[in-house]
Amino acid sequence: MNHNMPNINLSKRTNLLDFDTYEYELQDTDRPELFREMFPYSEVPKVAYNYRHVPMNMPENIYITDTTFRDGQQSRAPYTAEQIVALYKMLHRLGGENGIIRQTEFFVYSESDRKALEQCMALGYQFPEITTWIRANKQDFELVRNIGVRETGILVSCSDHHIFNKMGLNRRQALDKYLGIVKECIAAGLRPRCHFEDITRADFYGFVVPFAIELRKLAEESGVPVKIRACDTMGYGIPYPGAALPRSVSGIIYGLQHYAGFTSDLLEWHGHNDFYKGVTNAATAWLYGAGAVNCSLLGIGERTGNVPTEAMVFEYASLKGTLNGMDTTVITEIADYIVNETHYDLPPMTPFVGKSFNVTRAGIHADGLMKDEEIYNIFDTAKLLNKPPLVSVSASSGLAGIACWINNYYRLPESRRVDKRDPAVRRIKEWVDREYEGGRVTVISDGELKALAEACLPDLVRGN
Repeated sequence: MNHNMPNINLSKRTNLLDFDTYEYELQDTDRPELFREMFPYSEVPKVAYNYRHVPMNMPENIYITDTTFRDGQQSRAPYTAEQIVALYKMLHRLGGENGIIRQTEFFVYSESDRKALEQCMALGYQFPEITTWIRANKQDFELVRNIGVRETGILVSCSDHHIFNKMGLNRRQALDKYLGIVKECIAAGLRPRCHFEDITRADFYGFVVPFAIELRKLAEESGVPVKIRACDTMGYGIPYPGAALPRSVSGIIYGLQHYAGFTSDLLEWHGHNDFYKGVTNAATAWLYGAGAVNCSLLGIGERTGNVPTEAMVFEYASLKGTLNGMDTTVITEIADYIVNETHYDLPPMTPFVGKSFNVTRAGIHADGLMKDEEIYNIFDTAKLLNKPPLVSVSASSGLAGIACWINNYYRLPESRRVDKRDPAVRRIKEWVDREYEGGRVTVISDGELKALAEACLPDLVRGN
């Protein structure tokens, strides 16, 4: 009989007989583990495989959390307090009465930040719940101790790049420092949310899991829940099944659940888009057990940006089959507000919010859009985003493109829509043709087309 075999117990999570989970201990080292075989720096990072697949395990309830007023302000001029209040009101409407946009986090360092936080708190909204963000030091903790929030994020960098090369500590010193500030938060009646910065370059079993186990023990002893936000700080996360840690998104979420004992409601994913995987990684985190994904409006954030809040609104609807009370028309209001009020340069092709995201340019496509807009429009953008599909008129648009532009720009009902055979449409096309014959290379602007339409079709477009 082998007395070293682990015990077998019935798992409450799977309802199957499981061996007791191995409890990983901190692996302190003299030198940083930088995983140079994956991250050679002078080369493109490598995607390594160990072919270990973990089960898909999407929670019954999944949520979006927002970092527009924290990470979203790290790559642009700060929002004014008035702008933050206006955007917070729109976030509330977007998330709906069921609070699918569950929380949003604020900086508390400047007077303007604190003023905005106080004004938003005064609105009395249940959702998004207002939280804060601090670094793991006592000075920052004092800023949020009595500010009135119930939860604060705490930066707890977990890769050796940060522990050794940025903070000048070893793993034991970092762990002790982090646990100290988490204990202070709990003692002050705050729920800690630990931001595991740079988790996709961290020693998962040597530091991440042992640290998470210590946090779980603190939560069990105190009765105060502790959250983990898994931060893919550099966008290194990989969504592919069988990818190896530390880059595997599914492996990270599974490991925090299975080896550290964190339930889905205590796990968040925070991603960046450096390798164009932001949205896919966030959806993968949901699918494999994270209860929330952290995003920012329009994806504005550090370097290439965060996961766009509006993208995950539609990803939620795709995965759950319902918007669950979210009002997607607010997305267009938010985009217009940020562009007009803050002069943000929003790329026109940005999905859902860009000026040209549902604009058709090819003449043959415009003809199809005229016959049935579903042929070339991703969904009913007029209904869901208050943004009907448009066509861009150029040398190749043809009669169909001009007619389509008129109908959609003026939002004409079926009974008043113009046909491409209408003589007025032909006159507009003749003007367009002369422009390009004269050497023009740019598209015809909406202003030019509006003037032409109102000159050639005054009775049709008047009042629209």
